[in-house]
Amino acid sequence: MIPRVWAPDASSVTLVLGDSHVQMARDGAWWSGPELTHGTDYAFSVDEGPARPDPRSAWQPHGVHGPSRVFDPDVHVWRSTWGGIDVLGKVLYELHVGTFTPEGTLVAAADRLDELVHLGVDVVELMPLAPFDGDRGWGYDGVGPYGVHQAYGGPAALQHFVDTAHGLGLGVCLDVVHNHLGPSGNYLSTFGPYFTDRHRTPWGDAVNLDGPGSDEVRRWLIGSALRWFSDFRVDALRLDAVHELHDDSPVHVLAELSDAVASLSSDAGRPLSLVAETDLNDVVSITPTSAGGWGMSAQWADDVHHALHALLTGEQHGYYVDFGTPAALRTVMRGAFLHTGGWSTFRASDWGRPVPAGTDGHRFVVSDQNHDQVGNRATGDRPSAALDPDRLAASAALLLLSPFTPMLFMGEEWGATTPWAFFTSYESDELADAVRTGRAAEFSGHDWGAVTVPDPQARSTFSSSMLDRTEAGRRPHARMLEWYRSLVALRRAVPDLASGDLAATDLTWSGPDASNGPWEGVLVLSRGAARVLVRLGAGPEVTVALPSDAGALDVALAWGAYRVEPDRVALGGGAVVVLVPADGGDD
Repeated sequence: MIPRVWAPDASSVTLVLGDSHVQMARDGAWWSGPELTHGTDYAFSVDEGPARPDPRSAWQPHGVHGPSRVFDPDVHVWRSTWGGIDVLGKVLYELHVGTFTPEGTLVAAADRLDELVHLGVDVVELMPLAPFDGDRGWGYDGVGPYGVHQAYGGPAALQHFVDTAHGLGLGVCLDVVHNHLGPSGNYLSTFGPYFTDRHRTPWGDAVNLDGPGSDEVRRWLIGSALRWFSDFRVDALRLDAVHELHDDSPVHVLAELSDAVASLSSDAGRPLSLVAETDLNDVVSITPTSAGGWGMSAQWADDVHHALHALLTGEQHGYYVDFGTPAALRTVMRGAFLHTGGWSTFRASDWGRPVPAGTDGHRFVVSDQNHDQVGNRATGDRPSAALDPDRLAASAALLLLSPFTPMLFMGEEWGATTPWAFFTSYESDELADAVRTGRAAEFSGHDWGAVTVPDPQARSTFSSSMLDRTEAGRRPHARMLEWYRSLVALRRAVPDLASGDLAATDLTWSGPDASNGPWEGVLVLSRGAARVLVRLGAGPEVTVALPSDAGALDVALAWGAYRVEPDRVALGGGAVVVLVPADGGDD
């Protein structure tokens, strides 16, 4: 590797090799040094300042403050042949490497991938792997967008993970953060104008995408994305909070990235996908770049989570305030967004735009659990802390048989009871105190009641967030795991349930239009000719009449007590029944 670094305003840049210092040669705004071999430690000193890591470092074995190490991606000999996978309509599975196994490494996670194959998962989504301060954390405070956290095994371990996944028929999606860097170990401003105060984000100055020097910053970001596809052979990237990528350029950086990925996909001969996390409720993210959009393959649609969660739990504080009714659930099942230009109480403004007719529902990634919706609760409690198995089963059916691209969160398939809390391991006492204080203040309001927020810096907070895999073999978890497997298999087998046709989706209900607590009543999700019948609540049987034009329907899957009559189904308390066309549906 020829070490090169962009430092447009520097008078000198020195390559630091242990105790040796080598003056680097200037070429315009770039500086270069002698060739280094795989495994060599190095750093850069700008204008005789402290030695700093490479902004494009792939490997930080000494932590985010130490020197970088040369990583040659061609050292790995790929074992698997892989034609790629399109994530649209597939079943995704989000996991955090540090808490997925007791070892907390990519190699250990790879050893567990056969479990996901048995579940029926198509694509594993890894939470961010960029190096961050300390050994434990969520990864959204990473400071090296080109690197892999050493505690997880470093970059070679990621290649091993992807190779193993592909050998098992699983795709890999990597969560990446381009909208900010973490507060500890971020030395980019030493080298150039990577940030600007022209725009602000929740984390401070924005990444410089449209000011002086922004051309190189854009290349830096886009280059980091492309290398995951080329050097590590991942299949998709999930882009964190793209609404915080502030860019007034004629071509938005996301559109530029999309076109670059499309070109690489053509050259590689396999699908490559980009999935945007955005709360704008606007399909600009998935609109083709040729039509003025950002060209993403898909986007997260959190409104589906909010509608399910609020209806099942009765929670309506914070951003759940406009949800919690069957009408809200119907709206999102038919169009992904609740707010489509009307008033958002939580935001205190009009919000969003409608999803155009004909949009493929698979362009929206939805979940009933994910790292945000669990970990950003006061105690990191999962839905299993509030919902009985019947409601968990109902939630799974409505999610996995929806017209969207469903994503599961690690452990939900067996109704995991372990919390998944917010945890950090900052080495700076000042940062540690700040995160403790900030986290406690965030949940001090009346909406959360009297709760004790776990100390993010305590190792016990991290340890308690690890999955307890022994649960999966015990009742009632084993039954839940089989339910998830069956739902995934049914989605794959029945065309009506696999379809992303929003126009062929509807939701009806019998019961109250609103509730002051968890909603009780009957929901009927229609997916073409297929029907998903859900009984929420206890009490005597409730009958659901079947439409006369539905044709012959068979019970494909059921949870709880039910009876089938010629033109109706009687549901016991907590029952879920999936009816599919007797001929399997149209091909």
